[in-house]
Amino acid sequence: MKEFSAFYVDLFIEIWNDIVFFFRDAIWNNIIKQFFRNVISYWNLLMEDSVLYEFNTLSWIMVVVAALLNITLIIFIVLRIYLWIKKYLSFRRIEIEKNELIEEIAELNEKVIDLIDEKNQILAMKVSQLGINARTGESGEVYYANANKPGLQPAFGQAGTGGVNSGVVPLSSGDGSSPINPAGPSRFVKLIQVDKEYAGKDTHIYMEDSDYVALPELVTRFVNFAASQLKLYYTPRMVSYFFAGMAASKIIILEGISGTGKTSLPYAMGKFFDNPAAMISVQPAWRDRAEILGYLNEFTKRFNETDFLKNLYEAIYRKDVNLIVLDELNLARIEYYFAEFLSIMEMPDPNEWKIDLVPDSKPSDPLKVINGKITVPLNIWFVGTANKDDSTFTITDKVYDRAISLEFDSKGEYFQAPDTKPIHISSAYLQELFDEAYYKFPISEETLNNFKILDKYIQAHFRIAFGNRIMTQVYKFIPVYVACGGTELDGLDYIFAYKVLRKFESLNLAFLQNELNELINQIKKIFGKNSFEESINFIKNLQKLV
Repeated sequence: MKEFSAFYVDLFIEIWNDIVFFFRDAIWNNIIKQFFRNVISYWNLLMEDSVLYEFNTLSWIMVVVAALLNITLIIFIVLRIYLWIKKYLSFRRIEIEKNELIEEIAELNEKVIDLIDEKNQILAMKVSQLGINARTGESGEVYYANANKPGLQPAFGQAGTGGVNSGVVPLSSGDGSSPINPAGPSRFVKLIQVDKEYAGKDTHIYMEDSDYVALPELVTRFVNFAASQLKLYYTPRMVSYFFAGMAASKIIILEGISGTGKTSLPYAMGKFFDNPAAMISVQPAWRDRAEILGYLNEFTKRFNETDFLKNLYEAIYRKDVNLIVLDELNLARIEYYFAEFLSIMEMPDPNEWKIDLVPDSKPSDPLKVINGKITVPLNIWFVGTANKDDSTFTITDKVYDRAISLEFDSKGEYFQAPDTKPIHISSAYLQELFDEAYYKFPISEETLNNFKILDKYIQAHFRIAFGNRIMTQVYKFIPVYVACGGTELDGLDYIFAYKVLRKFESLNLAFLQNELNELINQIKKIFGKNSFEESINFIKNLQKLV
């Protein structure tokens, strides 16, 4: 080992002298020749020292290992230098391409400006042929005298507006045909098409005698219609929950395992009311209201409309029941992209349910877009379907408190149903049925008092309370559920399970096992041993989660 160490010291002294010589004298003079000369001298040094120091087997093994390590180090250094140079050249190429692209954009902008000037000059010539005083402004816009309004009006809007301003005089096409639309092209293409479809159309719902049905018959007819026409099977109890949910909230969430008929229920309901439900597939990338409503493109000055916006706008014209389905609504955070709807529909006056679309108003805007706002009509319901798995987000209490949640835990069983036709009723008539239920089946004082006792117990032992919003839904949900054929306690049981007990999922259930057992006993004590089965099963499922 000592012999190899002595040789290695001599070798590095030799290498250092060669490096100094390389950078001082040989870097510009015959580099390759000097390189091979150095390799030969290293070999000669090895042979001399092996004799001088009498190398043994271990020494020769160390020579081989050291040679491999040194060669590897040299290769690594060369590769790193190569990669640095390659990365630098790539960066330089990108920068050059970027500069070329910027120059090309600048040239295109200049050409656009030239084309705008040329267009305005052509327009000025056409206007002058019609005998109208026209001139071109400093920014290139064409102005002409308006007989109805004093001053000069821009013919095609100010630079950057992309639209037609008010005060434009309708110009004839020059051949005696109909005049050009004074409002010009609208920034809302889809909504204008809806205006055209419903222009002069009678949207009144003409109900026949067979359509004037009470809520129990409405439930039965839907169950038979779905089974006979669509081969979809639902229990009267689930359909009663759905109608009661429609009475209590404009937002209904259908949750459960896949294949239990969540999406099919609103689909079948739309067919039943002879107005197909609008199916909107929620995307994981949705982050804000622009995903469902669209947005105003500042470059083109056109509004990028969505199918959701079109269906919402069309519902304003209609008088029947309208359903918009947000399929897989928790693939994205609903409290983000649907936040504005969650807020405005909390207002007690439906006339204030307005959504801002654009910051200003134009004559070419759709008829139902007033002052840049669109109204959410009373004849529309938003139905969301939700799965609970790793690919979805948790629905927050903010959403659950405002919505009615229905749980689908099993697929409907087949049964033979009589052939049943769709029904034609207006949303106003459906609301009359709900109002009639509020009047005929108000919640009894005994039930309300027992519910208040249960509320106080939960506040004292679990620090969970529910506010006026849930109580308002209770006052609407239970009477309609009773009118559909259910019982008061069953309706209250369902609301308690999915509006109150759902909040328990955020608690540390591992330390509350005894408290949950006591809660079950308290429920049985207040409402009876055979009551509140839905809530008791919900609590037992919570205990299993631990």
